[in-house]
Amino acid sequence: MGTEGARALLERAGRLTLQTGNLLNWGCLRKKCPATPGEEVRDCIQKTLTEWSSKIGPDQNQETLEVLECSVAQAIEKINPEERDELKVSAKLFIVGPNFSSIRDAADLACSALGVAQLDSVIIAPPPVEDGTNLSLEYLQPYWKELENLVQNKKIVAIGTSDLDKTLLEQLYLWAQVKPSSNQVNLASCCVMPPDLTAFAKEFDIQLLTHNDPKELLCEASFQEVLQESIQNVKANKWIPLWLLRYSVIVKSRGIIKSKGYIIQAKRNAS
Repeated sequence: MGTEGARALLERAGRLTLQTGNLLNWGCLRKKCPATPGEEVRDCIQKTLTEWSSKIGPDQNQETLEVLECSVAQAIEKINPEERDELKVSAKLFIVGPNFSSIRDAADLACSALGVAQLDSVIIAPPPVEDGTNLSLEYLQPYWKELENLVQNKKIVAIGTSDLDKTLLEQLYLWAQVKPSSNQVNLASCCVMPPDLTAFAKEFDIQLLTHNDPKELLCEASFQEVLQESIQNVKANKWIPLWLLRYSVIVKSRGIIKSKGYIIQAKRNAS
């Protein structure tokens, strides 16, 4: 049945949740080192969709699921509860569409996928703003409030930001009930940490981290393109990615990555 069955399921579902599982379990990815984070995401989506669709049998073809779960069973790896205290579970969340309620969905799915009650840290990448509009505290506030709720409900321990300059980080810090514990800086845009940002972070005990993620790790067009490549003749232009979460599980004592993966959720426009 393969892609024909997958196509039929996608045409009836309202949402798609794609989980790559632990990429370190993927022999095919070990041999290949993607040049950029964006290429890695595309590779992971394509391989997960291809593998998943190949397993769709005739009996599943007739199912109608509001939320279609797409994953590679052999790559899914939950954390052993006995090892939980020795591990740090970190995530970075990229909101693709302006929808702050996606944050709760992403945290719930990440906890479920890994078999944990809470995430140790979540960094949010600034959600996309309209062309000609600058990122502002007012724009960030509803997203940060949602993160704060998850901290208060013990779903997340620490929350952080990405790509905020000193002015915006200070505004967020002064306004927030739960203060940002970290701020990522893209070294592609600045080779040296800005002195004013460094001084502010040091004074208020905010950890400055570096990253090399593009501004848009997964855009709508890229997602639709990889969906079309993986499952031919699917109505890919109907599918819109909502958010993308990248997680890593690190052994605290040794600083090595035990597990790394992506979770992506998309919705189908009925029109």
